[in-house]
Amino acid sequence: MNSSSPAVSPTPEKIMRYAWGYAPPLILEAAVRTRIFDVLDEGPKTVAETSAATGASERGLSAIMNALVGLEFLTRDDAGRYSLTPESAAFLVSSKPAYFGGFLEHISRQLIPDWLEITKVLQTGKPITAVNQQSLGSEFFEQFVAGLFAMNYGSAMAAADELGVASAQGPVKVLDLAAGSGVFGIGLAQRSPRVTVTAVDWPNVLEITRKTAANCGVADRFSYVAGDLDSADFGKHHNIAALGHILHSEGEARSRALLRKTYEALAPAGTIVIAEFLVNADRRGPLTGLLFDVNMLIHTDKGATYSFEEIRGWLEEAGFRAARLVDSPGPSPLIFATR
Repeated sequence: MNSSSPAVSPTPEKIMRYAWGYAPPLILEAAVRTRIFDVLDEGPKTVAETSAATGASERGLSAIMNALVGLEFLTRDDAGRYSLTPESAAFLVSSKPAYFGGFLEHISRQLIPDWLEITKVLQTGKPITAVNQQSLGSEFFEQFVAGLFAMNYGSAMAAADELGVASAQGPVKVLDLAAGSGVFGIGLAQRSPRVTVTAVDWPNVLEITRKTAANCGVADRFSYVAGDLDSADFGKHHNIAALGHILHSEGEARSRALLRKTYEALAPAGTIVIAEFLVNADRRGPLTGLLFDVNMLIHTDKGATYSFEEIRGWLEEAGFRAARLVDSPGPSPLIFATR
């Protein structure tokens, strides 16, 4: 008699779960735009009280707020009062320093419309728009880099702490490449008045960098170099170079060239800091890195996500040593290496 358990038949549950995958970010964005999280930051409220505070319909709020309970961004007590969770309190209230609302708008306005063309991209291997090219990507990045500041600020502060910037005894020259909002340079500058930053990016993106540096009180220690990473003059003798989420858009050949150029711009014993969405060497995970690889397929001509082992090899090829991986509170780990 066969005592083995009968085979479990597959179900479509996983397919159905992912079929609604577009819903959570759009629900979160609707809640952000309606100020649900801002209102609940004042204290627990019922649907009716939230409606009175936001002007949104009770029917709409009931559906959205219950969905947010299911998504674990709100809780609801037996009296029907809704409250924030630790994640929503930290990241979805517009007055909080780690606010992610701008990133959610980027998903709906810029990413989802392009992702709808994924079958075409799969067939042709060509992006919908190559945002790593200045002629096509300058406006794209100008519209959303400010929204990415909060997402990467924790990583910037972690990098400053790992490098001991706060205890620096002499000048610290920082090169912030593809600076965007300037978050890495700003985070380092806020840790020590000895830090000065050279921010490199496309001209219109640097306007966002200037505004953000001014808002953060460090504008007097920033200088700017406008241009493409291939042709811009990085200068020499920097103590730290930050590459915050840029290698994935460049592709392997340009990334390796960029690391060599960065090496030449650093002072002896200078440190490079890289933030990237990494994949495992066997490319079986993590899922975020694999999904972002598809995002690069859609939005760049040669971009991709890479493993720590690959990037370490490129760093060593450029002359760097002691490459190491450090966890950070941001969306991805940090890679450090020394010149």
